[in-house]
Amino acid sequence: MCGIVGYIGKREAYPILIKGLQRLEYRGYDSAGVALLNEQGELNVYKTKGKVSDLEGFCVDKDISGTVGIAHTRWATHGEPSSLNAHPHYSESKNLAIIHNGIIENYADLKVKLQAKGIQFKSDTDTEVLVQFVEYVQNRKKLDLLTAIQLVLHEVIGAYAIALLDKRNPDTIIAARKQSPLVVGIGENEFFLGSDASPIIEYTDQVVYLEDGNIAVIQRGKELKVVNIYNNTLSPEIKTVDISLGQIEKGGYPHFMLKEIFEQPECLTNCMRGRVNVEANNVTLSAVIDNKEQLLNAQRIIIVACGTSWHAGLIGKQILENLCRIPVEVEYASEFRYRNPVVTDKDVVIAISQSGETADTLAAVELARRKGAFIYGICNAIGSSIPRATHTGSYIHVGPEIGVASTKAFTGQVTVLTMLALALGKERGTVADDVYLDIVKELSLIPDKMKEVLELNGQIALLSRIFTYARNFLYLGRGFSYPVALEGALKLKEISYIHAEGYPAAEMKHGPIALIDSDMPVVVIATHNAMYEKVLSNIQEIKARKGKVIALVSKGDATISKIADEVIEIPDTLECLEPLIVTIPLQLLAYHIAVCKGKDVDQPRNLAKSVTVE
Repeated sequence: MCGIVGYIGKREAYPILIKGLQRLEYRGYDSAGVALLNEQGELNVYKTKGKVSDLEGFCVDKDISGTVGIAHTRWATHGEPSSLNAHPHYSESKNLAIIHNGIIENYADLKVKLQAKGIQFKSDTDTEVLVQFVEYVQNRKKLDLLTAIQLVLHEVIGAYAIALLDKRNPDTIIAARKQSPLVVGIGENEFFLGSDASPIIEYTDQVVYLEDGNIAVIQRGKELKVVNIYNNTLSPEIKTVDISLGQIEKGGYPHFMLKEIFEQPECLTNCMRGRVNVEANNVTLSAVIDNKEQLLNAQRIIIVACGTSWHAGLIGKQILENLCRIPVEVEYASEFRYRNPVVTDKDVVIAISQSGETADTLAAVELARRKGAFIYGICNAIGSSIPRATHTGSYIHVGPEIGVASTKAFTGQVTVLTMLALALGKERGTVADDVYLDIVKELSLIPDKMKEVLELNGQIALLSRIFTYARNFLYLGRGFSYPVALEGALKLKEISYIHAEGYPAAEMKHGPIALIDSDMPVVVIATHNAMYEKVLSNIQEIKARKGKVIALVSKGDATISKIADEVIEIPDTLECLEPLIVTIPLQLLAYHIAVCKGKDVDQPRNLAKSVTVE
């Protein structure tokens, strides 16, 4: 992890590489570096701890010439964040330079063997082991770089996206991937390389998404060559990227996160376009139509996901069980993949991931496939690994999400899960016609109701100033709102670094109530639904212990507003669709508290956008 950029062509590489790294900053990182081959045949590597701007400052008085280069932003795994551990890494002779995303799991054994051969290491990283191993094989067997890489990758255990330069072959970049994304952009007599398409789309919309086991030989003045580790030539598919430059820029907002919060009404309209037909009173998903038999015969659904996607899965569980009458389990992908789960060919596994590259979720998909399950993917990133690894699925179509803390991807995932439940419930005959029609109609109104909630931004910004002092928060909800409480707490943790926990409101009495005092803000989702009176009792218990209550209530609520310290009114909707409305004030609350505390909202510490390692 975390960001890879490369360029070879007729232009100066350094400005393209730096801009590309800036495009990838959203992925999260702690150091940055660049390797450039100049016309004199020198391979210059510059790297530093900190931001891309720190790298630019470091390079001010350096030779940054050259039309071939690779660059990287690192999120530390092996070795602390430092200039020594930053990428690119030289080989011992400094003939080679490498950048790498992923983890080489057997690096320690390889390092011991190489040290026994007299090779000395300068960093603590698994990546340096890789480049030293390549050079060792290259020298010992008198091989070209491609063949040496192929032999080394036979010995490597783990995940990787790598790019290498060899100063003895200055017109070539060699890149390879396994379980970590890598994209090659094809321009006019030039090539670009990226962890995703965001560094590339400014220059070309023609890309090749490398598959697992692919090695790209990118040469100046020649066509792209793709082979595997056995040197079999492959025929990669060139795809057109449907992302505009404006989608990955802030558009006047101070942060990507705020922009993406405000994009949600439009995003959900796009998510539902062509799928929700209010006039015809139906929901159509091609994945359900094309795979009706497998889905209708399912005896169980298992949802696998991580983080925010797992919270979306908890909401999906409730609506799928309600409308489809199929038992649904929700698993952390990181636990599912290691606990020898009972999975059969009668199961449907739904894998949810914004990036489509989440390592644990991808591994869970592969495990479930081996056990015969039918796999349905829900993803945002077109062409990513999870859509390619699943039998079928649905894209959420919310556009690129740059802020590390997920916002519009969450509501997009919940919307797709709702549409899936409606389409499958209709096919199974397990949802009453009037209930089905009510949900379809109300779902189409959600974007406008979101806009109404977004008008509360000013109120929530003022409210947030009151609570920047807090060191702990508690979030409570019932039913469909319980996962929203979990998600609200996660957002606050991620970007403000305030400890926060989400709980089912009824569970407060089973432990968390001991924490409540005058310094403990408690966010309670208390809309008019079947458990309104129960939640009202919980609020009274909090107030009896001098807790500070921020209540999210239905518009016009006259009861809770009298006892809560702060009230945020939201428009009414059906209970099963409330998560789409209620989550927005919680996103805004977390955002504004973090801003008041002076935190880096878009790039919170220690976090990465795309978690491509375990």
